[in-house]
Parts: sequence; C-alpha cells; structure tokens
Amino acid sequence: MTRPSIGGIHHLKFTVSDLDSSLKFYERALGARRLRELDHRRPDGELFAYILEIDGLGAYLEIRLLPTSAKAEAGRDHLTLTVDTRDELEAWRQHFEDVSVPHSPLLTGIVGWLLVVEDPDHRRIRFYTRETHAFGEGVSSDPYWLGTEHESQKAS
Repeated sequence: MTRPSIGGIHHLKFTVSDLDSSLKFYERALGARRLRELDHRRPDGELFAYILEIDGLGAYLEIRLLPTSAKAEAGRDHLTLTVDTRDELEAWRQHFEDVSVPHSPLLTGIVGWLLVVEDPDHRRIRFYTRETHAFGEGVSSDPYWLGTEHESQKAS
C-alpha cells in the first residue's frame, strides 16, 4: 500500500502576545515581509494574524495573536534554520548585533555550530550549520541559550 504524497510545508504558525512588536522583530531579524492581502480577520473585522514571507524559509510564517499561548511558548525552540558554514553563522551573529536582536554567542553543537535568537515572546529560533566538526567535540553547555535551565530546575 502506498501513502499519499506530501508537497512540503505550507506555513508555520507562532502565537504572539503583540502582532506589531513581533512583526517588527521578524522584519528586523529575518527580513520578513508582511503579506497584507493575507491578513487574518474575524467576521467583525478584528485583525488576529499576519502572514509573513521570509526569503529562504520555504514556507510562510503566520504570527497569530494569542497572548496566553505565546507566554506558554517562552523558552521553546520549535524552529531550527540551516546555514552552510560557520562563517555564515558568524555573519548572522554580526547581523543580529547590527540590528540589536538578542542572541547567543556562537555555540558548539553535537555535529556543527549554532546561534540562537529570541523573539519578543522569548521563543528561540536556532541557526545550525551544515558544516560539521568532530562528533561531540567540545559541545557548549550554555543552559540559557540551549534551553536546559528549566529542565535542570525541574529535576531538582
């Protein structure tokens, strides 16, 4: 029996506590463009979501106004983006410095290097290199940026 095919990812959805501050962040950090013609409105006309286009993402990003859900997402990192090399990762780090976006230092992952940024709702977006190093070589242990500080507190 064969399964039906999947054509890819249509869009990603992040809940946010403030549409405009999140839009400004994604514009500044990732060069997002709001597709106004795709704004989501309730029948009474109230705006509740923006659809964003980001070069290289391969799918739209919907930011949806749901403050309670956004608060629950704080510290989570559901999205990891790929860059080819450590030099490209360094260029992203410099970009985030230039546009005042909170970010981690360059971190050493299990097989590559990573950089983490934080949106206005404290959701983390990771950038991970395709370029690799020796497996497990000097893996970073930064509990804040790797999201392990809450896990270690739960274990206590």
